[in-house]
Amino acid sequence: MFILMLVIFVLGYTMIALEHPIKVDKAASALLTGTVLWAIYALNATGILDLGFSPAWEAIKQVSVDIHNFIKPSVEEVHFNKFWEDQAELSQSVVHFVKHDLNHHLVEIAQILFFLLGAMTIVETVDQHQGFKLITDKIKTTSKVKLLWILSILTFFMSATLDNLTTTIVLVALLRKLIDDQRTRWFFASMVVIAANAGGAWSPIGDVTTIMLWIGGQITAANIIAKVFIPSVFTMVVPLIIVSFTLKGNVSRPVLAAGETEEFTTAFERKLLLFMGVGALLFVPVFKTVTHLPPFMGMLFGLGVIWATTEIIHRNKTLEDKRKLTVIGILRKVDTATIFFFMGILLAVAALQSAGHLNELSLYLDEHLQDIYAINLIIGVLSAIVDNVPLVAGAMGMYPIADPDVADAFLQSFVVDGKFWEFLAYCAGTGGSILIIGSAAGVAAMGLEKIDFIWYLKKISLLALVGYLAGAVVYYVQIEFLGF
Repeated sequence: MFILMLVIFVLGYTMIALEHPIKVDKAASALLTGTVLWAIYALNATGILDLGFSPAWEAIKQVSVDIHNFIKPSVEEVHFNKFWEDQAELSQSVVHFVKHDLNHHLVEIAQILFFLLGAMTIVETVDQHQGFKLITDKIKTTSKVKLLWILSILTFFMSATLDNLTTTIVLVALLRKLIDDQRTRWFFASMVVIAANAGGAWSPIGDVTTIMLWIGGQITAANIIAKVFIPSVFTMVVPLIIVSFTLKGNVSRPVLAAGETEEFTTAFERKLLLFMGVGALLFVPVFKTVTHLPPFMGMLFGLGVIWATTEIIHRNKTLEDKRKLTVIGILRKVDTATIFFFMGILLAVAALQSAGHLNELSLYLDEHLQDIYAINLIIGVLSAIVDNVPLVAGAMGMYPIADPDVADAFLQSFVVDGKFWEFLAYCAGTGGSILIIGSAAGVAAMGLEKIDFIWYLKKISLLALVGYLAGAVVYYVQIEFLGF
């Protein structure tokens, strides 16, 4: 059953990749994959956990033995171990463990989904109030190359300030106002994903994996910015340079419907909602730093303020305008399929993490590779297939922070601000761009713009891989040869 779970994951992944040929929405495939994996795990948990691949289950068993030995004489240990041989007791413990593990993952998944839902609603509210028109009106160029550079650089620095997921949602909304042709918009959205992941990697608040390393004490904010900024720039710039030689022509602006051309909001309302929307997104990391609460709480706080504001400023308008401009009406336009897609993907990866698949992968890398660059490069590539969060969490668990005075050259890479942690932040943050499904930003763009997996694989993956390797080489040269 342990192997069957892998087979189901691969089949589900294939269904998502072949969404257009098989004509089954990727959200349905993702939900089926996630729920079936957990069902197989729950129905066969005893056998799967007996394999000893789940670190959480092994830790619980060890703690149980330690507690017993502390309370009762050690001579009774053999008698106590019969507890694990009692099938009824063992089965009950396994069921409780699996349910607890699912609840644990559900909390983390719910935080991401509420964050995504809040961000999408804020962006949709600004858009409905024609707030983005203030930005798109400033972008006069229709040259594909110039527009791509402008949007990519904007994305790169925005994702470092906000985060790559929120930035992608905002930029996709902008692209809908700037580009009419769907395939051209797919291309620009894909390059936005590369720029967003690159921008998030060097900022302590730009990507969830960098946040994990920052909060965990493996890196400090100033150091990660200093060491990973230049490699991240190359990750974005190298693909941009390549496409600049092949990208020709101009983009055509979308022809707006009669209702969209009408300015049904005042200039004050447009500016107010744009500033409030951007302010709400920028306030999220501030809220997190001050309160130490998860980011989704800051996002929901911002949404609550905007919601109350729209109710107040539109209270005297007609019922039709209220439906169009207040958050209650805007919520009907939010793409809930993307939310379910996220949920299915995260549930599937969580099942593999709970059963121990990802832990075995981490141990395999540790056992067969003793080179920090090789380990991290592989983790980065793997993060394009499975979520980078459990991969980074596994690495953090495998390698404790080393003492600064350690003599071993290999272990010196694991001190605070050591090159292993710096390179891990870079690889895990940018490697997900290689596949559209490999990062939160990519999944959001895929859901919002309905980007085809196979199209991305053919058109973008090689560009993303070249950028990823270019940044890795820059980091290696920077550390090993230039000494900074």
